[in-house]
Amino acid sequence: MLNDVTFGQYYPAQSFAHRLDPRIKLLMLIAYIVALFVADTFYGLALCALFVIVAIFVSRVPFGSVLRSVKGIVFLLVFTSVLNLFFHGGNHLLVEWGIIHIYLEGVLFAIFLMFRLIFLVLGSALLTLTTTPVSLTDGLESLLKPLKYIKFPVHALALIMSIALRFIPTLMDETNRIIAAQKARGADFETGNIVKRVKAIIPILIPLLISAFRRAEELGDAMDARCYTNSPNRTKYKKLTFTWRDLVAALVVAALIAGVVLFNTYAYDIWPAAYQYVVIL
Repeated sequence: MLNDVTFGQYYPAQSFAHRLDPRIKLLMLIAYIVALFVADTFYGLALCALFVIVAIFVSRVPFGSVLRSVKGIVFLLVFTSVLNLFFHGGNHLLVEWGIIHIYLEGVLFAIFLMFRLIFLVLGSALLTLTTTPVSLTDGLESLLKPLKYIKFPVHALALIMSIALRFIPTLMDETNRIIAAQKARGADFETGNIVKRVKAIIPILIPLLISAFRRAEELGDAMDARCYTNSPNRTKYKKLTFTWRDLVAALVVAALIAGVVLFNTYAYDIWPAAYQYVVIL
């Protein structure tokens, strides 16, 4: 039931993307998200799509594994698309039925927003699939190191995020086991109305919460047994270093943002006849 959740899972491979410094990958994801929301034409959106597709190919992660992350936002995609169809105005009326007016601009904007959300999820999922939780923690802690000068608990924040990422696949497996056990006892989660399905979730949530608290307590005892302390002078076994791969990746994402800005500026010169359709925002 929850096997399609890929966020927080790591796919081991020997690829260019896996060898990148986690700090560069975090900055690349931020820049990629900025490029997605800066893009206001289908040209810019297509450039972002090309970037994420090439990144998936370079990472050697199966495309199906990355694509499964989109299944978790299907409801959000449908909901936002329907809202934009009914409430986005325009000049080219397609459907008029009572108070319902659907315009061509609304259809295009709904499609644009849907693909923007899909590419956003694909890029975020690719980060966790190509980076271990420990590397993500080290990269985030390194990027937030300047905040230590204002007494911000950077290491504690990074540790919390690392534990949360590690617990996601664990809790997903635990949920699947609980569901299988409830089905063996005759529980039905797939039929009935919405109210009945919500009530059927209660026998899953209670043992799942108990299991989560038990695992958290065991993790705390294990950290205490190993004399873990949140000391500011902690050392690291592996030091993060920049390589030529990180420079290449930074240049590529810089070219992505530059390309999106150029498409936003010169969209009319590329295809004047379709300017009113390719420019969405």
